[in-house]
Amino acid sequence: MAEIILKNVKVKGEITDIEIADGKIRKIGKSSLPGKDMKGMNAYPGLIDIHTHGCLGHETDEPSYLQKMSTFMASHGVTSWYPTLATSSFETMKELDDYDITKRVGANILGFHFEGPYISMKYKGAQNPDYIKNPDLNEFKKFKNVKIITIAPELPNSAEFIENCGAKVVIGHTTADFETAKKAINLGANCVTHIFNAMPPMHHREPSVVGAAFNEQAFVQVICDGFHIHWAVLKMLYKLFGTERMIIISDSTSGAYAKDGEYMSCGQKIYVKDGRSLLPNGTIAGSTTCLFDGVKNLIKYGISQEDAFKMASETPASYMDLNKGRIEEGYDADLIIVDDKLNIKQTIIDGEYWGA
Repeated sequence: MAEIILKNVKVKGEITDIEIADGKIRKIGKSSLPGKDMKGMNAYPGLIDIHTHGCLGHETDEPSYLQKMSTFMASHGVTSWYPTLATSSFETMKELDDYDITKRVGANILGFHFEGPYISMKYKGAQNPDYIKNPDLNEFKKFKNVKIITIAPELPNSAEFIENCGAKVVIGHTTADFETAKKAINLGANCVTHIFNAMPPMHHREPSVVGAAFNEQAFVQVICDGFHIHWAVLKMLYKLFGTERMIIISDSTSGAYAKDGEYMSCGQKIYVKDGRSLLPNGTIAGSTTCLFDGVKNLIKYGISQEDAFKMASETPASYMDLNKGRIEEGYDADLIIVDDKLNIKQTIIDGEYWGA
C-alpha cells in the first residue's frame, strides 16, 4: 500500500502531521518526510454508517447497485458502512448475504444489517408486513455476513435468539415495555434502532425502551435529519447518552439524493417529496439524507464538531468492535479532511486516497 504523509493538518484542534503506511496510522506528530500540505484543515475519522438502506434511487435489495452506493458513501465522507435490508423474503435476504463484501469500490462494506423480519407488526413503520415473523435462529444461522440484526424482544424465541445468533442484536420496531427491553439489553441486545421511532413513546410512568436504554447503559442509533426527531429532542439525547453511546445513523432509503418521485423499498412504493420519504399512507419511510448531513445538522444545533463527528465514527466503531473511528497511531487509516465550511476535501480509505 502507498505511504501517505499529511502535513499541517488539524487533529483535535492542534496542527500536526500524520504518517500513514500499510493501511494504518503510523505516526501522529512532526514528520521529517515530505508530504501533502493540508493547510490547517481538519482531519476527522472516516464516518461509519451502521444503518442505511440505499441512495440514488436504489436500495440494498438490489445488490448489483452496492458498488454505486459505496462510491456515493465515500464521496460523502463514509469510509465504512453496513448495507441495511428492511423486512424482506428469505430469498432477498440470502441474495444480499451472498454478495462478495471483499469487492471494495469506495467505502468498505463490513457486513450487513438486517432490520427485520423479526419485528412487531404494530410498530412495523414502513416495513413490509408480508414477511414479518418471529425470531428464527435456524434461519438466521444460514447467513454468513450479517453483523447486525434488529428484533422486537417481546416476540417468542427472542431470548434464545439474542444469546445465540452471533451478531449484534438491536432492539427496534417493537412494542416492548421497560422491563422487556431491560431484560433484552442485559441478555446482550445493548443497542436501540432509531430511538423514539417505531416503539412506544416514553411516558413518565411507562419509560419504555428509551428509559431502559438510558438506565442499562445501552447504545442508541439516532436519525439526525431534523425530521424524524425534533432538534430539541436530539440535544436531549446527546445530554442523556453522551458521545460514548449515541450513534448517528442516516437510515437513508432509495430516495436519498434522488429527485422527487416514486421509488421502491423492499417491494413497497415510497414517495419522495421536499426531502421526505413516505409511504402512500403518509408513514415515514426512512430518510433522504446521508450520514454527513446528520453530522452537520448536530453542529448547526449547537453540538461541537468534535462530538458530532465522534458520534458518526468513534462511537459506531466502538459498538462494532472495530479498529477504526480514531485518528491515533495503530488505527486503520480511514480519514476525511474537511475545510472550515465543512466541505470534504479529501477521503482516505484503507490508507489510500479515494477519488484523487
